[in-house]
Amino acid sequence: MYNGSMLKRSVIATGIGFALDAVLGDPSGWPHPVRLIGKQIDFEEGILRTHVLGELENAGSAWPFDREKTERLCGYILTADVTLLAPIATWALLRVCNRFSPWLALGVESVLCYQLLAARSLRDESMKVHDKLVAGDLPGARKACGMIVGRDTEVLDEEEVAKAAVETVAENTSDGVIAPLLFMGLGGAPGAMMYKAANTLDSMIGYKNERYLNMGRAAAKLDDVLNFVPARVSGALMCAAAGIAGFDAKRAWATFKRDRLNHTSPNSAHTEAACAGALGVQLGGGHLYFGEYVEKPTIGDATRAVEPADIERANKLMYVTAVLGLGVATLIGLMRRKRT
Repeated sequence: MYNGSMLKRSVIATGIGFALDAVLGDPSGWPHPVRLIGKQIDFEEGILRTHVLGELENAGSAWPFDREKTERLCGYILTADVTLLAPIATWALLRVCNRFSPWLALGVESVLCYQLLAARSLRDESMKVHDKLVAGDLPGARKACGMIVGRDTEVLDEEEVAKAAVETVAENTSDGVIAPLLFMGLGGAPGAMMYKAANTLDSMIGYKNERYLNMGRAAAKLDDVLNFVPARVSGALMCAAAGIAGFDAKRAWATFKRDRLNHTSPNSAHTEAACAGALGVQLGGGHLYFGEYVEKPTIGDATRAVEPADIERANKLMYVTAVLGLGVATLIGLMRRKRT
């Protein structure tokens, strides 16, 4: 449990972490908790596939489940272990640090909060696409875009590359910035670490392919549950941010209400809809993924073509939304402190 001083520390650490992310971004080569979570997922998946799924045929009638149910069981075990170990380890680390010095605990929690936010790295990576497009380097822009999106970028034209970058900024405003902030408000760095562990699990095994259809189901469902409220809060905050940033807040809200469910995921289109409305462009639509065309609904109205400058506009909108999200997270943290 968090006492009053620990709650105050988590509120301060969230603010410091936000500032550190804005200034430093994500320097390559630095130790990062998400990489450790990724290694844990790989390690435990390997154990489950070798010692549970690999021995399934040898077990015969002694094992009560078929392969499909066993894969789901492995997914439940992996999801529970990863999402519980990450926050517990973070909480224990902060407790140990606090025994030495409250200042040490504040410093460590601030760094953890900083590492769990992705606003600066999201801006930096998307602006690489912008800069290549402005320079007339379409092949370079496609390559830079391929680093931040899942679709095939080799055949995209200039507008499609710009649109892909704008969509990435908009969508990741929720799960890369606002959602971690909200979980920091609810539970400090341990709360945000639990969210990030679930989010990382979904990104690694939450696929509907032959390998992960059953094992990744629990991770995908948990990610949907944890993002349900943050996605909707993010969309609403982005509508408010549109007015502050000088964009069309009225159209952002109208598009958000109309198109926020225009996606196969229940959570992915909320910020995309708000962003599309704010900028007056159309996002979404079908694209190639690993050589296969996937049809998707459109989001927003095509009042004009998407242009490279929209990437910069989307980042401006993302940062204003992030500041509003920091305010909400701080308010949540302060309300929790008053209740203790």
